[in-house]
Amino acid sequence: MRSRVKTLMAFAACCGAAGAAHAEYSDGVIKIGVMNDQSGLYADLSGQGSVWAARKAIEDFCKTTKCHDKIEVVFADHQNKPDIGSNVVRQWYDVDKVDVVVDVPTSSVALAVSNITKEKNKVFLVSGAAASDLTGKACTPNTIHWTYDTWALANGTGNAIVKTGGDTWFFITADYAFGHALERDTAAVVEKNGGKVLGKVRHPFPGQDFSSFLLQAQASKAKIIGLANAGSDTTNAIKQAAEFGIVEGGQNLAGLLVFITDVHALGLKTSQGLIFTEAWYWDGNDNNRAFAKEFGPANKGNMPTMVQAGVYSAVTHYLKAVHELKSDADGAAVVAKMKSMPTDDKLFGKGTIRQDGRKIHDMYLFEVKKPSESKAPWDYYKVRATVPAAEAFRPIDQGECPLVKK
Repeated sequence: MRSRVKTLMAFAACCGAAGAAHAEYSDGVIKIGVMNDQSGLYADLSGQGSVWAARKAIEDFCKTTKCHDKIEVVFADHQNKPDIGSNVVRQWYDVDKVDVVVDVPTSSVALAVSNITKEKNKVFLVSGAAASDLTGKACTPNTIHWTYDTWALANGTGNAIVKTGGDTWFFITADYAFGHALERDTAAVVEKNGGKVLGKVRHPFPGQDFSSFLLQAQASKAKIIGLANAGSDTTNAIKQAAEFGIVEGGQNLAGLLVFITDVHALGLKTSQGLIFTEAWYWDGNDNNRAFAKEFGPANKGNMPTMVQAGVYSAVTHYLKAVHELKSDADGAAVVAKMKSMPTDDKLFGKGTIRQDGRKIHDMYLFEVKKPSESKAPWDYYKVRATVPAAEAFRPIDQGECPLVKK
């Protein structure tokens, strides 16, 4: 394991003049570990793009703030397995002296990493994982959930679809923590708005053949087939649904977690009309476009996802907090400092971090354009609605986070 992890480590250039190590910083180095899927179904939406985003955050931070100490980035592939992720993060904390872990798609891995981070009193900034339990019953004083979560996805997409007539649902769900949480949170929104869940089926993670699950959904006669999965699981399910003529037969698909890399893989002809919720879009404003302009050439021509943008935003705020605190040694103290400071960066703009560790910002309901509406490569989304920050995430008193004072 140790040799495998070493092969996946990378060094980010020191920002500014390296200078003498400051005693306040553990080992004279701020070490950031990017853990995610480097080779599997989530590699495009996180992977090396998230490593690049972390490095870019360091570069931009040190343009405006004098960086006296080394800032390093290491990365590893957790292969979407909690045991591998746990082993990697323990080595990072105990041997490699990593101070903060970022990204970590795959909620089962993220929940394990969150517990270890608390045990070791380090910092965990979640951009890739979705389970809202990270700021609910499983919250800790060492974890911040940055970009999105299952409650926000359900609140945005589920609300919009039920209110426009999609009042009967059947769920096809990835059989692990993320899928379960997304199904649970979306079903709650559907039922709260007067809709009904007619059935659900759970598929292996990752999945390849969705035919039997799609046939069950088709037989249910539900108006909406909710895909509570992500990455290539979502794209494979959508492609196979097209082969079965499900949409042509009068049922609609709801992609409950869709990334721009999924739309790109599907193409506009297949994905046009999909409605979903995201936290960020590369073509949303001038700052986002400038970031994407640098990101693309360094990442096989892809545009950044909200996960990769979230890594940039989270690392930026972490560095600001460590700079203000003049120490990275006490993880819980660093997180407390992050919560006390308003968030403000060029990609997510102004926001806050709540007591339960939930980063608060606007979310967006997008619709995929028709091929005739797209004017350039990666011009895929149109905004149907902005969900304001105050409404985008689960109310703090409903999450059952033990950190929240009654």
